[in-house]
Order: sequence, then structure tokens, then C-alpha cells
Amino acid sequence: MSTSRASPSALKENVPGKHSAESPTSKRPGTPNLALDINKAGAKPTEVAHEAARSPTNTTSPLSPERGPSFTTAAASPDSPRSRNRGYSLRRSLFTRSIHGQAGGSVIQLAAVASSSHSEASSNFERPASNVKGSGAMTGFVSEDDHVSELPRRMIKKAHGISALPHYETWVKTRAARTGFIGDLKAMYGKVRKTILRINETPPSKDGRHIDLDPKRKRALIDERTGRQHIGNTIRSSRYTLWNFFPRQLFAQFSKLANFYFLCVSVLQMMPSLSTTGSYTTIIPLLFFVSISIAKEGYDDVRRYRLDKVENNSDAVVLHAYKPTSESFEEAKQVEVSTSGPKHWAKTKWKDVQVGDVIKLSRDQAAPADLAILHADGRNGVAYFETMALDGETNLKSKQASSPLAKSCRDLNDLASCGGHFVVEDPNLDLYSFEGKVTVGGETQPLTNTEIVYRGSILRNTAEAFGMVIYTGEECKIRMNATKNPRIKAPALQAVVNKVVVIIVIFVIALAIFHTAAYQFWAESSEEKSWYLTNAGVSFFPILASFIIMYNTMIPLSLYVSLEIVKLFQMILMNDIDMYDEESDTPMEARTSTINEELGQVSYIFSDKTGTLTNNSMRFRKMSVAGTAWLHDLDLQQEAIQKGEQKLQYKNDSKGKKPANRLDNVSELDWNLSRADASATRDYRSLSNSGVARSSSVKSHWKSSARPNKTQPELRTADLIQYIQKRPHTLFARKSRFFLLSLALCHTCLPELKTNGDIDYQAASPDELALVHAAQELGYMMVDRQAGTITIKTWPKGSEGEPVFEVYEILNVIEFSSNRKRMSIVVRMPNRLICIFCKGADSSLMQRLRLSGLAINKATEIERRASRRKSIEAQQVIRRNSEQHCRKNSSNRTSLSVGRPSMGGIGRASMTASRLQPIRDELDSWLRNRERDVDMSSLDDDSIYYPTRSSAQFGVGRSLNYSAGRPSFQTDAADELVEEAMVVDDAAVFERCFQHINDFATEGLRTLLYGYRYLNEQEYTTWKKVYLDATTSLVDRQEMIEKAGELVEKDFELAGATAIEDKLQKGVPEAIDKLRRANIKLWMLTGDKRETAINIGHSCRLIKDYSSITILDHEVGEVDQRIAAAIIDLSRNSVAHSVVVIDGQTLALIEAEETVKNLFIDLAVIVDSVICCRASPSQKASLVKAIRKKVKKSITLAIGDGANDIAMIQEAHVGVGITGKEGLQAARTSDYSIAQFRFLLKLLLVHGRWNYIRTCKYTLGTFWKEMLFYLTQALYQRSAGYTGTSLYEPWSLSMFNTLFTSLPVIFMGIFQKDLAASTLLAVPELYTIGQRNGGFNIKIYFTWVFTACSEAIVIFFIMLGLYGNILFTKDNGLHAMGALTFTACIIFISTKMQLLEMHNKTFTCAIAIFLSVGGWFLWNIVLSAVYKNNVIYNVKSGMLHRFGHNMLWWLTLGLIVASCVVFEVAIRSLRTAWLPTDVDVFQELEQDRVIRGRFEEAAASELQQGWNGEMKKSSFEFAREAAEAAREGEIQDLLDRPRVMEEGRLETQVLRRKHSFAEQDEGTIPPTDHDGADGVATRNSADIQELLKRGFGSVRNSHDLLR
Repeated sequence: MSTSRASPSALKENVPGKHSAESPTSKRPGTPNLALDINKAGAKPTEVAHEAARSPTNTTSPLSPERGPSFTTAAASPDSPRSRNRGYSLRRSLFTRSIHGQAGGSVIQLAAVASSSHSEASSNFERPASNVKGSGAMTGFVSEDDHVSELPRRMIKKAHGISALPHYETWVKTRAARTGFIGDLKAMYGKVRKTILRINETPPSKDGRHIDLDPKRKRALIDERTGRQHIGNTIRSSRYTLWNFFPRQLFAQFSKLANFYFLCVSVLQMMPSLSTTGSYTTIIPLLFFVSISIAKEGYDDVRRYRLDKVENNSDAVVLHAYKPTSESFEEAKQVEVSTSGPKHWAKTKWKDVQVGDVIKLSRDQAAPADLAILHADGRNGVAYFETMALDGETNLKSKQASSPLAKSCRDLNDLASCGGHFVVEDPNLDLYSFEGKVTVGGETQPLTNTEIVYRGSILRNTAEAFGMVIYTGEECKIRMNATKNPRIKAPALQAVVNKVVVIIVIFVIALAIFHTAAYQFWAESSEEKSWYLTNAGVSFFPILASFIIMYNTMIPLSLYVSLEIVKLFQMILMNDIDMYDEESDTPMEARTSTINEELGQVSYIFSDKTGTLTNNSMRFRKMSVAGTAWLHDLDLQQEAIQKGEQKLQYKNDSKGKKPANRLDNVSELDWNLSRADASATRDYRSLSNSGVARSSSVKSHWKSSARPNKTQPELRTADLIQYIQKRPHTLFARKSRFFLLSLALCHTCLPELKTNGDIDYQAASPDELALVHAAQELGYMMVDRQAGTITIKTWPKGSEGEPVFEVYEILNVIEFSSNRKRMSIVVRMPNRLICIFCKGADSSLMQRLRLSGLAINKATEIERRASRRKSIEAQQVIRRNSEQHCRKNSSNRTSLSVGRPSMGGIGRASMTASRLQPIRDELDSWLRNRERDVDMSSLDDDSIYYPTRSSAQFGVGRSLNYSAGRPSFQTDAADELVEEAMVVDDAAVFERCFQHINDFATEGLRTLLYGYRYLNEQEYTTWKKVYLDATTSLVDRQEMIEKAGELVEKDFELAGATAIEDKLQKGVPEAIDKLRRANIKLWMLTGDKRETAINIGHSCRLIKDYSSITILDHEVGEVDQRIAAAIIDLSRNSVAHSVVVIDGQTLALIEAEETVKNLFIDLAVIVDSVICCRASPSQKASLVKAIRKKVKKSITLAIGDGANDIAMIQEAHVGVGITGKEGLQAARTSDYSIAQFRFLLKLLLVHGRWNYIRTCKYTLGTFWKEMLFYLTQALYQRSAGYTGTSLYEPWSLSMFNTLFTSLPVIFMGIFQKDLAASTLLAVPELYTIGQRNGGFNIKIYFTWVFTACSEAIVIFFIMLGLYGNILFTKDNGLHAMGALTFTACIIFISTKMQLLEMHNKTFTCAIAIFLSVGGWFLWNIVLSAVYKNNVIYNVKSGMLHRFGHNMLWWLTLGLIVASCVVFEVAIRSLRTAWLPTDVDVFQELEQDRVIRGRFEEAAASELQQGWNGEMKKSSFEFAREAAEAAREGEIQDLLDRPRVMEEGRLETQVLRRKHSFAEQDEGTIPPTDHDGADGVATRNSADIQELLKRGFGSVRNSHDLLR
């Protein structure tokens, strides 16, 4: 490139995302010097910049209505990696500050020139784009004296600030100023943390990393930044090392206030003469329990380490070359490459790969480190790499070494003797740009992203490629994007527990002080007057310490350890069959149990797209040709036939009918085809022989995931093939064939012959692959592609005729680019005519049609109709949301389910059924209203909106239901498929085609428009010269190619449109709908393109058809104004559903400006969803962290399947990995791993909520029982003179938590299920209890404390009044009273925990009660027999011979327990009656079998797998089994009935009613009697008829078959 002037194209490289050769002063530290010195051009930089700003090239094209004012100038070359609009030039200018610190030299910044006022900006939409002032033109150079942070301020905020929110920036600055001291403390904490964790920042190198291509090297290269060898290629996803494990774990364990509290108590206890319970009774158990917790964390991390070893020990192929000696040099030259010798390829573990090694990649192998590509065996030296694990894009990336380097590294000998010298930038986390250079043979070439392959990229469609390692291990870019030293995840519930611990500590200290003061008063009034207490006084501090030690176990020492046991069993119970993926044989796996309860508190889900929501596969689904839309569902029909339609539907007990269209029914013909096209021929054969009527009569197997309720009226492509074959000479048939030919020609795919003889295709884009496969299935198969020709195989006479091979000469290919949004191919047809085929986005191609004016008018009219419908839908949603918010659940409301069958089915006339039926109807109506979204698509069928829609598209499917014996009718039906007269009506064709495109888009499909035009020889010759000059230009090559393309890409005829489905994983849309109902906001963070992300957003229902989409794009400008305007609109409640779409480049600019960043986060919190495209892994993590910090009480969950998702998985509160096609990187570092996104439903809504409720119940129960038990101890102190005497025997007291009361609370924490899984899945709204901390909070804690205090008073004073103060008893001593109180507490604790609080009572309740209560009595018996120290407590023979034989003791015990149970039941009854919760209501609803069945119906998709595997049974199956048993019993009774006809009438009635009770209860059998006229039971043929009519046993089965 010439350096004599600074052209606009050179200046545009300096805007964000367009990284060109920058000034030497603007480079980040460690970047090789590749800049051009523009100061030598003789012009001042600012003058050059202003001249560029005035250049006409800065104006926006009027033909781009969707683009507003831009910050950038004309787009750079899309083929250049620096032109990719990824948003990281800001990072490049900030690396000095954020990573390495400020370095010397000036930095290049872009300043806004002629920024318009707010009024001008707001009126830009009304003006032609060419008249807009240069508000978006960014130019000018700024010295380093101006702080680098002014770059985004000038680019985003502009001079006038945020006018929509004028006081926002002032508020943010004032708030930031108030937190200055806190900021200093955080900075100090950061320094201390770095010191402890040994986090050292590596200084930058002087001019980059220098690497010589030398396979003979024996010593490892030295990193000049550290003076040591480059780091190894080992990666580590485990959280700890041997150095930081114990410090971090000790900090984590004693950050739990209970542990810290016990540490302080144990210190007091070890002081001499302070403790009455021993010196080491606290510290030893504390260290034991803490050690268990630490060991558990260590074990979890060791598992991660073992998984890391799997990747680190993968095999790589490295070139080993040895310097031969003089004697063996000639012999070494003759050594074959494949043998061991001076030069050979050797297998090496990934962990042993070093910087400078030469790696050989074979097809489908992953890069073990970051590589500089040296040579590839692909055409033109191009290698294709799959980078889904890095950026989420499904398109393959082309990598190609520079020409001098590729020529010097063709084979092994060239690699050994090349001697190239590489200079690359220092390791950094920027995935979307790269700077470096390579010198080979004295010639220097730049290195960009095109020549670099990052770790984890997989070689596709290329046999072999060579590369040299430039970064290893944690310095690889994908690893640098991962979170370093990830935080230790602690459950949010722990914060509430800590608050409760603080409250209890305060209470314990206050109680101890009270008792100490009371002792002082007692000492003055009683102790000094008692002769036997002379000199027995105790000073203030010892008595205070003794009381603190006595009451310290109000916080149980085993709280956290028992909780770990509970969570461990919770983790085991989460292995659910419903979360098992049969196809991949992958179960759900929990890798930690620490945060089980947080699964029930999630408020935000951050999801990757590729491999997480999508299935990484594209399918051609629909097309529109000549005004008629067609559905292509051949793949779905084949899948249905393979499955045999045997899947059970939940609502039907009988098998579904098999499809009418079976491939088995095709006539057997001798095709005599070659193996190369056998599979394609079979596909085409199935289409061409299926028949028009047969295809139309079968219900479509496809439905839109975005709009599942929309009918699919389009005909099928099988109908199209039949029509073309029967009427080949019609105008519609010719247009259809030409459109199919466009699919087969307009692409860049290459055919490949497989070993089995089938043809497959290599494609850089899965979209193109889907289109070529569709053309193949529709009879236009590409069988060969050479450098200049394409061979197409067709069947013009149908499948019975001979195939025809046609060769098309490829003249030119104008490839797709993100700027052009289209690609074209110029071919010479077999008839020697020249034709150009073009496909692209409808917005791009529409303006290039011959009748573009008419096309734009029709498209505008259709968009207007669609906008009207969306507006109606939005208003309907707002109205419905308002009604749901204000609506009160009332059982006497009129049911809304008029005209449908009753939910209860056939019921008998009973008072119970009549009372329950309105509730059933009301609940069913409420569920249906929740399950169905607003859809006004029926309005489109009105003649106002579709005045000219063909009736054939709606009515043919019903009119073609014919019998197989009427072939003439089939021909007539085929003639009526399309309106031939409409084909020549351009207005009608345009309207229908664009309406189809609009419909396809709303269904979440990716649309393309096809056009074509014939060229004469002169026109083509003239254009070819221009195009050839552009392709060989050394300056602005891509820009010139695009301009040359525009010369020929015009005046197209409309060929048709296609719609491609990016297949989602099974159940993703339904899962997202239910997660939204659970008040969980879902964000999609992806590295893919914006258009792709929005399409997937539509298809997975993240974006509704009526959604208000706010696109934040720095190129459009006024980002802050758009944010502020969106916030204002949302605050007015005028938006039905809002979605924000932002790209990585805009996000980088926003993050650099604190004011705009806070404004953006404020917007993101209140919208319904956010889609971030082109996001790097570090940006994903930063968004998760921002929400985690901003919304304090929210729990975030990140889910992904690739290495680019690791950072956000580690940053979120809960990390879930998908064991998908991108590998196991994400699953390895996650907390929980599942195989499919849909399993997230049961993981969160069921197991997450259960675990949250269980943990809350366990924690509350633990605190409650401690308060209950030790308050009796406190109440006793009044009788003991506040001397600290314990009511309980010491050994029993020490075993209270461990042996006698641990199982009831632990079992409740493990097995509690407050609601059934079907209820929780059918009503996701019940999930919100965890989000609002409704299971455990301070208010609920004090409620339990109140009951504990009340029940402690009841227990103690009944004991004291009825037993302790009675004079005439065998034993009412201290031990007898203590044993009575102890026994009452244990029995009541077990009763409350297992009978009153436990909702689902099973045999585990009996086990817990038996072991706890039985263990206590066994303990007393043993203690009574073997106790020796019988001085203070008279234990010896107490239970066996004294109070154990006292009936009053047992009566008092029974009265205490009964009183406490009655008190507890009364409190619960009053609360349920006056303050019922949602759980109370649905627990009552679950008691009705019909309602329970309705819940199971709504949750069938999530529970079906368990039912199919016979692991679980539904309520319908239980009812059916009961009915079966009752019917079989009735059969037996009828058969056993005696033949004598004199049996009494009463006996017969009793016998019948006894065995038909179940049917009458279900309302299926009326209570009638068949008695004779004389009152004697008779048995005649009516009995047999009854058996046959109602169907019993085998009779019923055969009856079903006949039916």
C-alpha cells in the first residue's frame, strides 16, 4: 500500500473493529511494529483526517434504509480480519492501561467532528441519508496527554450528554464519589489477594514475541518477558492449586459465621477454670467438621483435575528434526518421512507441546495450541476450521498461509529448512484480531487472523495442515478469556444463615448477661444467707463465660456438616431418569453439592446459542416459487416412519395410527444407478412416488417452534415434483425447475465421494449445505465440481426415466460478505447462454430486482399489515398481563372453558363432583391461558389482509382425501395445485413471495431471496475486465470487488425464496416458555452474527412476534439515547415484551464509559431478555458479573457447552455444562452437567425447588429444635439460682444433636417434597418462592422462634407443675425432671419434623422416629444400668426402677407431647385458614385425582421418559390399574355366581356394589341393578352382553383391536 497519502480507506481502519496498520505510538505493548508512518506523507494527521471527514465516501448510501448515522466510514474488506465488526479496537488501545499499565508514546484516538444536536439526531429518520451531517464521522488524532478513556465518551455520549435522562450522569458521579473510601478498601483487598494467591502481572515485551521456525531446536525457547521458558501447554480448570488450597479453604470455611463463632467459643473454653463442659469439647469437633468440609471441596477439585488430565494427555503430532553429523548427513537425506530418523512426525502429548513446535493436523483433529498456519492441503492452500467452541459460529473459517510461507513449507524437508522468522504480539484475550509478521527468504508478510488458528479449532474439509505453535497453555487466547482464580461459590442462603447466627449470638450473649445479672441479685438475696454456700461465690466474668459456653450450642456445632450430608444425599437423588439422554447415553451429573439450593432461586439464565439452544444442524424447510409456498419435510417423514409412530401420546391410551405415506409402499423399479448417487436417488424417488394427494392428505410432521399454534397450509415439495412431472411445459413448471437449478448452482460447496459410494458435500456454511442437500433431494444433484465446471444430474422425465447430466461452466464467483449480504455465480449454461444467479438477504436483493419499485411497495405494504397485527397482539398481551395482575382467584367465577369437554370426564351425579367441577374448570382455564401465547395470526386469513391469496394453498389438502382406486381424481387435483395465470402477474407474485418471507421469518426460519439474469456476451466481456482488475488490485481489493459486483448484480428476475431451519434441541421453546413463567429471565450470549442470533431468538421464543426489539449498534450512533428512550418506554408500561440486542463491539465501547455502562445495566435489568452477539468469552463473563453485582438478591445461572462458555460458567452463581458437540470443556468446569437444554426445566423447577425447600426446612428445623431445647435449660436456671447448673445429664446433653435429633431434621432435608413434580412443572409460577427467599428469611425465622419459645414454656412448666413439684412420687429429682423434659423434646421434635412438617410421608418417617425416640429410650436403659458417677445426677437405676415405673411420669410425658402437638396444629390451621400460601392451595388441589391428572398432562413432556421406562407411574395409570382390578374382580364374581336362581336380592346387590365401587367413584359405572321382577337375581344373556359391551380382560383387548 502506498504511504504517500492517507486515504479514507486507510483512516477507516482506525475505527473500532477495523484494525489496520496503526501508528507505532498506538500499538499495545508487545505488539510488533507493523505501522505505517503517515507523518512522512507531508501532511498533518489532523488535516488528513478532516479531509477524510469531508470526503463523499463518508456518506451513507440512500439504498440502505435500515442504517442510520454511523460512527464509521465506508466498510473495509470483509475478507480482512481487521474489518470484521467485532468491537475490539478499543481493547487494543486500552491494553496499556488495563493489562500492562501505561507505556510511553502517543495513542491514536478518534474524535467526533460536527456532532449534531439532539433534534437533528432525532430527525435523521426523516431525511435522506446523504443529507445527514457528519455526526458519525469519527476522525482526528489525539496525543497521549488526553486520557484514553475519552475515546468512548466522545463516541457514545457526545457533547450534549444523555438528553433523555439529563440528571442521570450527575447522579452516577455523585454516587461514585460517595463510595471512594469503599473503593480504596477494595483496591487494598485486591493487592492483598494478589499477594496471597501469587497473582503476578507479566510485563510486556519490547516488540513482541520472536520465534524462529526451526524444528531442529533442542532447547525450549525463552520468554523475554520473564527470562524463563515459555509456560507449558497444560491447562487447568480446577479451582485450586497445592499453594492456595488451604488458605482459600480456611478463609471460605471461617467466613461461615457459625464456624467463626465456635472458634471464638473454643478459645474461651480452653481457658482454665472457665468451662464447665471440658476444655476441648468444642475445638476438636470443630476441626473435625471443618476438615470434612475441606476434604469434600478437595475431592470435587480433584475430579476436575482428572478431567483436565484427559485433555492434557491427548495426542498431537510434532515434527522432530535432528541436526545430522557430517558422517551421516548423506544417509539422513535419504531417510523416508514415514520412518524414524533425522526428520519424522512423532506423537506427543498436548501437555508436552512447546512454543516453536511444528504441528501436523489431520482432518477432524483439534489444534492443541495457538498456531500460525504454515501450509494446507486444501485447494489454493486454504484450510477450513470449525470454531464453534471458540465463538459459537457454525460457519467454517478459512485459514491460509501467506504465499511465500506456503511455498516454503510444502513438505517435511521444506519445513526443516524453511528458516522463517515470526514476530507475534504478546498473549492477550482478543479473539477477533491479531498482529504479527513473518519473514521468509528476506520477504516480510503480515500475520492476521487469517493465518492464525486458535486452540480448540477443528480442521474440517481439509486432509492435512501444518502449523507452528506461538502460544501454549494458559497463554492461548481461549484460555486467557477464561476466569483466572475463579471465586469460591457459596450459597446465597448462607448469607441469611449468617444473619440468623448473628441474631442467635446476640441472643446468647444477652441471655448470658441476663442470667449473670440475675445471679448477682440471687447471690445477694439467697447465697450470702445460706451457710452451706459460704465462699462459693463466682465473679462476674467467669459466670458470664460459663453461661456463654452453656448456651453456645444454640447454634449446633454440626450445622454445616449435617447440611453437607443433606446436600450429598440431595445430589444423589438428583440422578433422575427424566434428565437422562438416551441418544448420547448421558445422565445428569452433579459435580458439587454446595449450591444445590441455589438451583431453586435462579432469576437470570445466561445461555450460549450454538450447541446449547440449537442442535448444530440446518434443514431446508420451506420455499416460495412463483407465488406458491411449499413445505419440505422429507426428513421428518422418514424419521416418523423409522420410529413407526409408536410413541405414546399422554392423552390417548391407544396407539396412534401409522402415517399413510410410507416409503415401503413405493413401487419396486429397477433404477440401475451408480453407487455414487444412490442415496440421493432414493430421496428423490420417495418424493416423486409419494403422490400429490397422498402427500397432501397426510398431516404435516413439522410445526413452527416460534409459532406452534399456526397451521401449515403450504403444499409439500413432493406435490411440486409431481406437478412438474405431470405438466412439464407449463410456465410454473419452467420457473420451478429454474429455481431448483439455482439451488444446485449458486453456492461454493464441493462434492465428496464417501467410502460407501454416497455423495456428501463440503461447505463452509451449514446454510449452503442445507440448500445443496435440498436440491439433491428435489432431483437436482451436483455430482462433480471442478475448477471451472459444475455437473448437475437431473431426472427430467421423472424417476422412471433416464437421468440427464448437464455441465455448467463456472465463469466467475462473487463470494458472500457481511457487507454485501449476498453471493453470485456467473455460469455458462449448456445452451451457451450466460446467466448470473444471486442469492442473499431480502433487504439486499430486493433493491436489485428489475421491478424493485414494485417489490419495495409490496414489501412495505406487507410489513404494514404485519406491524398492525403485531400491535394488536402487543395490546392483547398488555391487557392480559394487567388482568392477571389484578385478577383474584375466585372459585365462584364462571368457567371460561365453554364448549369443551369437562376436565373431569364422565362423572357421576354426586355432591363432591358437583362442588369440585367448577374448581377443576377454573384451574383448567387458568392453565390453558398460561400455556398459550397471544396469537392473532388468524387475522391474516381475512380478505382485507390477503385479498389475492390462492385458495389452492388452503383447500387442496382437504379436497385431496381420496381412495387409492381413483387415479383420475389425482390428475385433476394436480392440475388445481397452482394458478398458472398468476405466474405472469408480477404484482401478485411479489406480494405472495414477500408475504411468505414475512411468514417464514416470524416462524424463526432463515430466509434467502434468489434472483437471476441473462447476460449477453458483450456485457459480460466488459464487466469481466472490470472484475479482473478488481481481483488483481493491490489496493482496496475487496472494496473494488464489491463495486464490480454491483455493476452486474442488478435488474434481477425473482426466482424464489428459501427458508432454512436452524434446528433447535428438542423441547427448547417449551422450556423457555416455562422458565419465563417461572419469572426467570433468559439472556442469549453468542459469538455468532446478529441476524443469526435474532432468528434463533424468534425460533426459540426468546423473541415474540410482538416483541419490541431495541438494537444497540455503535455504527448507527446515539447508543446512550436509545438506551434512555427504551428505559422511559418501559417505565410507562407501554411495551408488551422487550428485547435488547447488542453486539460485542458496542458492548466494549459501553463498558469503557462508566455512566453509559450503568445506564445499560439498568436497561438490561428491566427488559424481558437480552441478546448479545459477537461476544467474546470475557465479555460473556463480564455481563454475568455485572448482573450478579447489580441485582444483589438475584441468583445467576450460566449454561453452555464450549470452551468459550467456561468464563461465564465460572462467574455465575450456578454453572451448568452441556455435554454437547463442542466437547466437554464446559461440562468439566461446571457445577452440574446435562445433555439437553430442556433438562434444565426439571433441574430447576423440580429438583432445584425441592432442594431449596429441603435446605430451608432443615435449617429452620435445626435452629428451632436448638431454641426449644435450650430454652428449657434457661427456664430451669431460676430454680437453680442462676448458677449455671444444667437440667440435663452431661453425657445425654452432648448426644442431643448427634444421636437423638439429627435424623428427623436430616431426613426432612433429604426427602421432603412439598409438591409433586407434575404440579411444579405444570405451574412454573410456584418456583418464585426461592427467588423471593420465601422459604427462609428473618421473618420466617422469628415465626419459628415464637413457636419454639411457646412450646418450651409449655414443656417446662407442665413438667414442673405436674411432676416436678409433686411431693409424693418415687423420684422427682434433677435427673428425673431432666429426663422427662429431654424425652418430651425428642418425641415432639421427631413428631413435628416427620409428621407435621413432612408433606410426603413414607416409610422414612417411621424409620427416623423409631431410631430417634427408640435410640433415646435405649440410651436411658443402658445409662441407667452402667452409670457410675452417680453424684450430681442420680442416674443409676433411674429409668429401670424409679421414675420409669412411675405412671405419673408417663402421663405427664403424654400430656406434654399432646399439648405441644395441639398447639402446633392450631397455629398451622389458623395460618392456613387466614393466610394461605400458594403451597397450601396446590397441596389441597393435588388431593383431587382429576386435577392431579391435569397437572400430569401439562408436565407430560418432561415426565414421559420416566413413565416410558416404567420407573414412575402417572395417576391415570394408577387409576387404570385399580379399574382393571375391579373389573377383573367383577368378572370373577359373575363367573362364580351360582346357577340356582333363588339367590336373595340383597346378597346380589352387596356383591355387585362391593366390586364396582372403584368405577362408581370414578363416575364410569352408574349404580344400577339388574334384578328380576320377583326380587330374585337372575343371570341371563344380558350378563354376557354386559361383559362384551364394557370389555373385560382379553375381551376388552380384542374389542379394542376390532374398533
